[in-house]
Amino acid sequence: MHPLLTALPLLAALAAPGLAAEPQPMNAEEFERYSTGKTLFYATRGAPYGAEQYLGGRRVIWTFLDGECTEGVWYESAGQICFSYDHRPEDPQCWSFYRSATGLMARFENDPAQTELIEVEQSREPLICTGPEVGV
Repeated sequence: MHPLLTALPLLAALAAPGLAAEPQPMNAEEFERYSTGKTLFYATRGAPYGAEQYLGGRRVIWTFLDGECTEGVWYESAGQICFSYDHRPEDPQCWSFYRSATGLMARFENDPAQTELIEVEQSREPLICTGPEVGV
């Protein structure tokens, strides 16, 4: 038998641990367990992007960090986590969320080439919303 043929099973066994499986997106239960009760801050391409407060009952508050906030809800649809905000309920924003060693990574599925968010911070504190619809 050729020496290379006897070495193939050994080479395959050594290479297997190094092969990383494609990460699977979080389902609704995993996402809910991870996010509920937290405010997560996101960045894209190294720049701050926004923050979302995840409330009970799958309710959310989103801000682009400009003080203006919008409320909404999230739900699972076709394996994606979709957000419907009060100001644009007819235009759901669907994402795939993945766990990483440092937090969440989110891919915008309405246009996957456009936006990828990375969780850069999390807090138990609520968002501070000072936008135009706040107050009397």
